[in-house]
Amino acid sequence: MTKNKLVDRMVVKTIRETIIRTPRRWKRVLMIIMDCMSLLIALWAAYALRLSDWLPAVTSERLTLAILAPIVAIPVFIRLGLYRSVIRYLPEAAIWTIIQAMTVATVSWVIIIFLMEMAGQGIVPRSVPFLYFLIGTLLVGATRFVAKWILNMGTGMRRDEEPIFIYGAGPTAAQLARALRGHGNRYVMGLIDDDPVNHGRDVAGYRVFPPHQLPSLVERYGIREIVLSMSSIPAESRLAVIARVTGLGVKVRSIPDISDIVDGRYIVNQIREIEIDELLGRSFVPPDRELLAQALTGKTVMVTGAGGSIGSQLCRLIVSWKPSQLILLEASEYALYRIEQELVREDGTSIIPVLGSVTDERLVRRTMREYGVQVVYHAAAHKHVPLVEANVLEGIRNNVLGTLTIARAAALENVSSFVLISSDKAVRPTNVMGATKRWAELIVRQIAVDARNNKRQQTFCAVRFGNVIGSNGSVVPLFKEQIAKGGPVTVTDPEMTRYFMSIPEAAELIVQAGAMSEGGDVFLLDMGEPVSIRELAENMIRLAGFSVKGKKATDGGIAIEYVGIRPGEKLFEELFYDIQNAKPTRHPKIQRADSSAILSYDIFSALTKLHEALETDNQDGARKLLFDVVYAEAHGLPAQVSSAPENVEKIAWE
Repeated sequence: MTKNKLVDRMVVKTIRETIIRTPRRWKRVLMIIMDCMSLLIALWAAYALRLSDWLPAVTSERLTLAILAPIVAIPVFIRLGLYRSVIRYLPEAAIWTIIQAMTVATVSWVIIIFLMEMAGQGIVPRSVPFLYFLIGTLLVGATRFVAKWILNMGTGMRRDEEPIFIYGAGPTAAQLARALRGHGNRYVMGLIDDDPVNHGRDVAGYRVFPPHQLPSLVERYGIREIVLSMSSIPAESRLAVIARVTGLGVKVRSIPDISDIVDGRYIVNQIREIEIDELLGRSFVPPDRELLAQALTGKTVMVTGAGGSIGSQLCRLIVSWKPSQLILLEASEYALYRIEQELVREDGTSIIPVLGSVTDERLVRRTMREYGVQVVYHAAAHKHVPLVEANVLEGIRNNVLGTLTIARAAALENVSSFVLISSDKAVRPTNVMGATKRWAELIVRQIAVDARNNKRQQTFCAVRFGNVIGSNGSVVPLFKEQIAKGGPVTVTDPEMTRYFMSIPEAAELIVQAGAMSEGGDVFLLDMGEPVSIRELAENMIRLAGFSVKGKKATDGGIAIEYVGIRPGEKLFEELFYDIQNAKPTRHPKIQRADSSAILSYDIFSALTKLHEALETDNQDGARKLLFDVVYAEAHGLPAQVSSAPENVEKIAWE
């Protein structure tokens, strides 16, 4: 590169940086001056083309019209937002706003011409306004896009740089806007706020717009992302805002409250995607710290299935309450390694990984005895409905016999508290997974009754809840993967609903429920209202910045494809066998099944028959026995009587 070229580039760069650093108000003044010149040139060119004379005579009437042209046009341009755009990030769609503005300005100018002609002030050739409109549109648009090209030329600007809006006008929004100035690949075009007092004001140098203008602002500025800075507002208001912006076809992200950010310099790194559980509208109830401390602090705790979604979150919660030891029992070597490596960073707690299956009684008893286990959270289970449906014997062996092994070992090794993590699919089950979970509840209940009858100071209970967002086998990770690939998103049935809660909330409630156990309890977590799977898929598509492709759409958006209910699935799930038997506890989100309803159902005789079916690989017999017992127990029939109708898993429960 020659010295002259290098100097030229340095000069251009200096000019460019000077323009960029110039306050926006002076940039607007410069744009107004350029537009006035463009309109005057357009009017001169219109007369020159019409009269075939490059130097048309300047009369008083023509001079008056020339002065009136920018006087009429500039207020129109201001009203339609031509001076609110940031030239460097001007979208191609802005040309339509320019055409609209020039149309209104030209029509207004023609009205003035008509009034002047009525007053005998001369006649303007009819083609002049038309030529003025064409040339004016070309010049006004060209000055902007040429300026954009010059400002971006040689800057090394990445292709992924995007203009954004920040929703909120509080301290966090102002700090975020300042932090993003010249940082990363986002450029703040303005702020959105619900408070009418702020509308039209400038916060941190950015204009505040009302929410109802969002659709037009998104289109005008080519917005692809909106960052929410409003974590301190009530959950209901936040949910309404998220619902409002997810339908705009833009990405929606969030930032925590300023009080949650330790160092403001890193506020840009706090921008994150909106989690789907934020759309559930669940009210937050602070955990009962006394219950958590009572259950965990200073105790030796074992978690089965410690590498799974629920098990791993339980482990994270447990170590934060400083138990003396935490034993991780996990059948997957990789899952055990990952959770151990994560937890060993915590000081003050001894982490003991144990590789093995919950069906290995010798391993389980030896571990409990060697480390003096006091509390057990049994989260190990096969939970994927279609997979368990296709692998009946293994599902029974792990979910039923595994629970029997762990619970019986806990009873024999004098474990003081045992908590089974159950499922809403255990209520009137129509699939093998749900039936095995109901058997697990019955096993734990029976062992609790035995402990009570023998006056042992041990509590055995089950905690029943629905789906957790992001768990292994959940639809949420599947939907995210499908959206990332461009769709389609597969939904089983448009009418299907499920209960959802976040994994951290579920883990906290499980521990608190276990601390309230009196033995034989089945605790029911408040899951809120059931969520439509179809609406969940639509919201996730919109949160990702895409539109939902309709049946008649030929391009754009992501389609939802209905694939039909899979084997063993129900359209909806339940949390209660009989809601009348649910009693409140000291925690508003935890209910307890009436302990007076505990029956001494002889589950162990049925377990003997089930074990025989497993030993002989009798899949059909094991499946039938599984549902026979669940049906008999639910209807208060004797354990020895197999009174269930044929194919009970397929019928509607009474």
